[in-house]
Amino acid sequence: MFLKLFKYSIRDVARSKWLIFYGLFFFLLTEFLIWFSSDISRAIVSLLNVIIIIIPLVSIIFGTIYTYNSREFVELLLSQPISRASLYDSIYLGLSLPLVASFLIGTGTPLLIQTSIDPQILLIIMISGCALSFIFVGISFAMALSFDDKVKGMGFAFIIWLGLSVIYDALILLFVWLFGDYPLETALILLSSANPIDLSRIMVMLKFDVAALMGYTGAIFQRFFGGLTGIIYSLGLLLAWILILYYFGKRKFKNKNF
Repeated sequence: MFLKLFKYSIRDVARSKWLIFYGLFFFLLTEFLIWFSSDISRAIVSLLNVIIIIIPLVSIIFGTIYTYNSREFVELLLSQPISRASLYDSIYLGLSLPLVASFLIGTGTPLLIQTSIDPQILLIIMISGCALSFIFVGISFAMALSFDDKVKGMGFAFIIWLGLSVIYDALILLFVWLFGDYPLETALILLSSANPIDLSRIMVMLKFDVAALMGYTGAIFQRFFGGLTGIIYSLGLLLAWILILYYFGKRKFKNKNF
C-alpha cells in the first residue's frame, strides 16, 4: 500500500510546473555564476548564499500549500483501511524527493561539467541542499498539521523561514554586541547549531577554509572544530533536524482529527 501511495504522490507533485521552474532556476543560476566568475570558489560561495535562502523558502511554502490542498484527499484515504503512518510517509517522501531531485539536477549538472571543482565540495553542497529540502518540508508539514486555518499556517511557516534565514543572524550579532566582554564561543556554537541554515553555510565554509571571511560564528567553528570535525558535526545535526521534524510531523498526523 505504501508503494502505491508513494507513486501517486510522486506523480502528483511531478506534474507541477513550479517544480520544473525550480530546477531550471538553479540550472541557469549555477551556469551564470560559473560563466561570469573568474574564480570557481567565489562562484560556489555565491551559489551557496542563494541556496540557503531559496531552498528553505520554496520547500516551506510549497510544502504548506500542498499539505492544505491535499487535505480532502487525505480525509478520503483515511476513510479506507490505510495506515496513517504509511500515508504520512508516502506524502512526505512524495513531496520531498521531487524537490530534492530538481535541486540536484539543476545545480549538479553544471557543477559536474566543471572538472576544476573539488568533488568533496560538490558533495557537501548537494548534501546541504538536500538536507534543507527535507528539513523545511518537515516544518511545512508541522505547520499545516498544527493549524486548520490555511492563512494562519502559511503565515507561521513564512515567519519561521524569515526568522531562521534573516532575523536569526541579526539576533546573534546583537547578542555578540551586548555580551562581547564575556566568553561567548560555546554559546555561539550552540546558537548556530540550532539553525539548520547556519549549519549548512558553515559546513561549506569550513571546506573552503574561509570561515573568518564569512561571519563570526563560522570563524568560531573553524577554531574549535577544524575542517573535517566541523563538517561531521554539522552533518550530524542536520540529520538530527530531519529526523526530529519527521517524527514530530508523523506524530501530529497520527493524532490529528481530520
